[in-house]
Amino acid sequence: MPGAAAAPGPGATPDSAASDPGPPADPPVRTAGSVARGLVRTARPKQWIKNVLVFAAPAAGAGLSDGGVVRDALLTFVAFCLVSSATYVLNDAGDVAADRNHPTKRHRPIASGAVPVPIALAAVVVLLAAGLGLAYAISWQLGLLLTAYKALTIAYTFRLKHTAIVDIVVVATGFVVRAVSGGVAVDIELSEWFLAVTCFGSLFMVAGKRHGELLQVGEGGGTRKALTQYTVEYLRFVVTMAASVTVLTYCLWAFEHPKTSDIPWWGLSIVPFVMGIMRYALLVDQGRGGAPEELVIRDPGLRLIGLAWVALFLGSVYIH
Repeated sequence: MPGAAAAPGPGATPDSAASDPGPPADPPVRTAGSVARGLVRTARPKQWIKNVLVFAAPAAGAGLSDGGVVRDALLTFVAFCLVSSATYVLNDAGDVAADRNHPTKRHRPIASGAVPVPIALAAVVVLLAAGLGLAYAISWQLGLLLTAYKALTIAYTFRLKHTAIVDIVVVATGFVVRAVSGGVAVDIELSEWFLAVTCFGSLFMVAGKRHGELLQVGEGGGTRKALTQYTVEYLRFVVTMAASVTVLTYCLWAFEHPKTSDIPWWGLSIVPFVMGIMRYALLVDQGRGGAPEELVIRDPGLRLIGLAWVALFLGSVYIH
């Protein structure tokens, strides 16, 4: 019908998402303020909590008592916030067609037409340049690591997220890169057990996220190609496997540390760590694992367990 806005057909797939089919039939009125607010929403500030992982290595290496280490860790946190926000904006711009066929994602600023795709892509360039520039200013090793991470996330946006297993591994790798970057930025050597706990803990959380998404859209997978290749039973298996290895490697890491005081801080920290894994697994089984960063903030049980673990973990490192 002449004059009608083009809408993606029922056969649209994420492969066609890179080409913008145009805004919805009744796009919202755009102003400079509304576009700016839309960009902030698309940058996902709530997701920045993931970047707190950059403090894990400095904390474990007893570096937080050094002002220079704290400064570099904070700058690394900011660099990751900028680069990860660039990734979220690019992901939404690339997924615009698929998101418009999704019951909730169609309300996102780019999918709804509140933020034009060209402006979103310009924001990606600015955020990426600022984040990578800051990373290279801290150290060239950190800059290279963040550049490689960004290249991986771009590949994920346009291809890798459509392949089962690979999509989970790539997202989990993002958590690992954050933890490793904290050590690279402040020049702290990372132990094998630290890397193992980070790797399998990340896999545990991401598999739980996919489990929650699959329960939400059903075993057809909705508009997400990779989800169509999973079953709830398979994702439960991955969650169980990753949780088991995470607990085992954390225990080995804790028991490897020498006793530094009369209180066995490292050993005691195992208790809230395991309880946190169990609590998160329960929430995943209830179908609430689709947004792990929100669970950590909103669930009172996880918050309490997390505070107890942080207290014991810091005690194991800093109390002698």
